[in-house]
Amino acid sequence: MFRYKDPRAWWSNAHYDRPGGVESGTPTAWAPQSKPIWFTELGCPAIDRGTNQPNVFFDPKSSESFTPHFSRGWRDDAIQRTYLEATYLWWGTPANNPVSSVYDGRMVHVPECAAWTWDARPYPFFPALTDVWTDGANWRLGHWLTGRLGAVSLAALVRHLCVRAGMPEARIDVTGLWGAVEGYAIGALESPRASITTLSRHFGFDAVETEGTIRFVMRGRAAVASVTHDDLVAAREGDVLELTRAQETELPQALKWQVARADEDYDAALVEARRITVDTTRIASESFPMAVPPEEAERRCRRALMEAWVGRETAAFRLPPSRLALDPADAIRLAHDGRLVDLRLVSIADAGARGIEAVRQDRATYDLPPGDPRAASLTRAVVFGAPDAVLMDLPQLTEDQPAHRPLVAAHAVPWPGEMAVFRSPSTDGFELLTTFGGRARIGTLVSEFYSGPTSRFDLGNALVIDLLSGTLESVTDLTLFGGANALAVESALGVWEIVQAGVAELIAPGRYRLTRLLRGQRGTEAAMANPVQAGARVVVLDAAMASLPIAEADLGLPWNWRIGPASRPVSDETYVAQAFTPVGVGLRPFSVAHVEQPWRKPRIPGDLTIRWARRSRALAADSWGAVEVPLIEEVEAYEVEILDGATVKRVLNATTTSAIYTAAQQTTDWGGLLAPGDTLDIRIFQISALIGRGAAKTVTLTF
Repeated sequence: MFRYKDPRAWWSNAHYDRPGGVESGTPTAWAPQSKPIWFTELGCPAIDRGTNQPNVFFDPKSSESFTPHFSRGWRDDAIQRTYLEATYLWWGTPANNPVSSVYDGRMVHVPECAAWTWDARPYPFFPALTDVWTDGANWRLGHWLTGRLGAVSLAALVRHLCVRAGMPEARIDVTGLWGAVEGYAIGALESPRASITTLSRHFGFDAVETEGTIRFVMRGRAAVASVTHDDLVAAREGDVLELTRAQETELPQALKWQVARADEDYDAALVEARRITVDTTRIASESFPMAVPPEEAERRCRRALMEAWVGRETAAFRLPPSRLALDPADAIRLAHDGRLVDLRLVSIADAGARGIEAVRQDRATYDLPPGDPRAASLTRAVVFGAPDAVLMDLPQLTEDQPAHRPLVAAHAVPWPGEMAVFRSPSTDGFELLTTFGGRARIGTLVSEFYSGPTSRFDLGNALVIDLLSGTLESVTDLTLFGGANALAVESALGVWEIVQAGVAELIAPGRYRLTRLLRGQRGTEAAMANPVQAGARVVVLDAAMASLPIAEADLGLPWNWRIGPASRPVSDETYVAQAFTPVGVGLRPFSVAHVEQPWRKPRIPGDLTIRWARRSRALAADSWGAVEVPLIEEVEAYEVEILDGATVKRVLNATTTSAIYTAAQQTTDWGGLLAPGDTLDIRIFQISALIGRGAAKTVTLTF
């Protein structure tokens, strides 16, 4: 076949052999239009400019490996789909596919045309498992439709969204769109316009109304007109041409996009574009509900970042009505200051003259190579290991959690779905206590953590932690006061300080720097250490924590615990064993506050009244509307220790927030009355009927 790109002429005319390059005078037995044409292999490689030479195949291991003419070797799934759409739509149009005069049918029998190539090997395991199939690496730039045929063209998707909005198809023009959408999830009730806006941001296109039609066009097109200063219309006020350049500090140094991987089980993928030599440290992040190959997502992310930096130069000017042909989204070339500036029109206001607002564009921004390929991480047989489990005796955190119950947190990768907690008073006979399904955010201190102020923000310390999994984010002060971003820091074995953080800064993968801290929350100020050593455990206090349903009678009893996947028996090696004795920290009264100093008021040596303010462990005590915090203990009782160094000289008992240290007691203890210049060390406890003394408040009184 000497004219293999002209099947119509081959099918419609008699055939003549050419022996020795000379056409024979007698036709062959072929009868024109006698048989339909079937395309048995109709395909195009998914490579840049693949339609230039769709019959070649790229395989680095083969001596017959080629890339199409002028191809840059980039992966391009859109060109493959466009090739197939163009081919099938062309031959599916009756005007392009004549009817035979010999048989009842058209020249090309489209139903029997076979697209090349569909692979029976299951996607995405092929091509990901190159240890099983050695030709898996060829899939990326090859003819394979497996894993790609489910995509839809960007133009078709935008048209569909417009039609869903009620627009007539005749008023929709998507011929200017290019690209393929592997997957797009609309997970909430939103307008089609909002859905198209997300696509516009991701792919880089604009929508413009012109001549009663909504036209969608990709950015980065060539200029349709050139403009000089002589073409501009002077305004009554202001300059003929206003050029504005935004400050670098207003622009992001880095842009991070989160998408779903199209070559996995739609797992999240993060791509990043970054500028190096700029005077800004801002980092912007966006999330797109679409499935995209990571290398393609990286290309689009780089385009968006470069677009922001190039587009920081804006222009405003006026053109005469003779430039009526220009529409928003058109590109023009402006001659200014001895150079040609490419601009994309953003808006046009028609009055006496056409008011133009435009941003600078660089066509190279829209023709970038894709990012580096990323190997897919596919789920295989899951093997569970022993979890990181933490048993914690903490103050009551929520109303639905009984105050005496301890908490359990666990982390494992992979997460088995549900963890079981068994206990026993000995080393056997373990009984199931509870199960829970939340994977906790557990981590460790990266550096030493020093003590700080309580009852106000600690702005001097930073809590730097490595999380095994999960994320943290900054919150407002109001949200912080509502209990957000609470963490437990283990200052000593089994001793936990509760800290809240208003600012969370990601400084490395899984590593956060937490500042604007609230220290010693829920009465844990005594748990501060100076410092807490690096490597100490940190647990984020959230809904993943599980309450252990023990009775108050179990407090103080040593138990052996085993924690592991609920799907495995308690004897399995995936269970971790711990010894833990709950003591009911949630029932312990908080330390008192605002102990009155004698020197603040004039006094005559004699009886000393020691006064303080009561605190309450009740969650309702945080209300600002109450006149007094609620008394959650059965009775109000206190003990005040009079100290001589480490020696307790005397214990005073009180049923109110004051105790009298009589003159006689002072004389007995110290040989005389406490007078100006003296000091007295005391320790105050509130008493619980259930567990005895609460947290201590140690104060030095000055006279």
